[in-house]
Amino acid sequence: MNRPFMSLVVPAYNEQGRLPATLVKLKAFLENEPPHYEVIVVDDGSQDGTVAVVEEAMAGFPELRLLKEPHRGKGHAVRKGMLAAKGQYVMFCDADFSMPVEEVVKFSRTLEKGYQVAIGSREVKGARRIDEPWHRHLMGRVFNLLVRVLAMPGLQDTQCGFKAFTWEATQEIFGRQVIDGFGFDVEVLYIARKLGMPITEVPINWYYSPSSRVDPIKDTLRMINDVLQVRSHDRNGLYDRLPDSKGSAASVR
Repeated sequence: MNRPFMSLVVPAYNEQGRLPATLVKLKAFLENEPPHYEVIVVDDGSQDGTVAVVEEAMAGFPELRLLKEPHRGKGHAVRKGMLAAKGQYVMFCDADFSMPVEEVVKFSRTLEKGYQVAIGSREVKGARRIDEPWHRHLMGRVFNLLVRVLAMPGLQDTQCGFKAFTWEATQEIFGRQVIDGFGFDVEVLYIARKLGMPITEVPINWYYSPSSRVDPIKDTLRMINDVLQVRSHDRNGLYDRLPDSKGSAASVR
C-alpha cells in the first residue's frame, strides 16, 4: 500500500455513544476523497463498548485502524496515535467531530503551503462557534488569555481539538511530548514554537456538544497546572532531548 496522504488520529475514551456517528461521517467523507487517508482510533482504556464499535466498523472500513492503550489520558492517547501514523500529514481530531468533516481538507491544503503546524481555531476571522453557551465561551477565553501570557503569545485558540502536522513535525514534537492530560495541546504547540516550526490557525465552524465531558472549572484548573508544568519542563531541558520515537513502533491493527 502506498503511503497515506493523511492520517486522522481519533482519541477515544468511553465513546460508545458518540463514536459511531463520527465513523459513519469519516467513512462517507473518505469515499469521496481522491487522496488516500488512514484513520487511527486510539482507545484510551475505555470501560464501555468503544473497542467493539471500532472493531465492528473496521469490517467495512479498510482505512480504519484500532490502537488500544491503557487509560492514561487524552494526551497519552494522542501521542501514541500520532507517532504510529504513517501519513504525509497527521491530524488529531476530537471523537465527536464537532466540526464538519469536510473541513479536514483545509488543514492539508494549509500544510501544503509550507506550514508545519496548522491548528483549528474558533476565534480567528472566518471561524464560527455554534450553540456554545456564553459561560463556556467566556471561560475558554479567560483560559486562553492565561495561555498567551504564560506560554503561547499570539495564538487565539490553543485548545481546539483539531490540529494537523507534517509527518516530520509530528515525530519531532510528539517524541518530546510528555503531558498526558488536557494540557498537552499547549505543550505540543510550545514545543513546535521552541523548535522554530511555523504555526498557523485555520478558521473552522465548530459545533458545541452538550455531552462534552470537560468540567469547566476542574479541568481548567488542571490545564493551568499543565501549562505551568510546560514552563518547568522547558527550564529543566526536557524538550531539548532527542525525540522519543518508541510510539512509532506501536502495534496498530
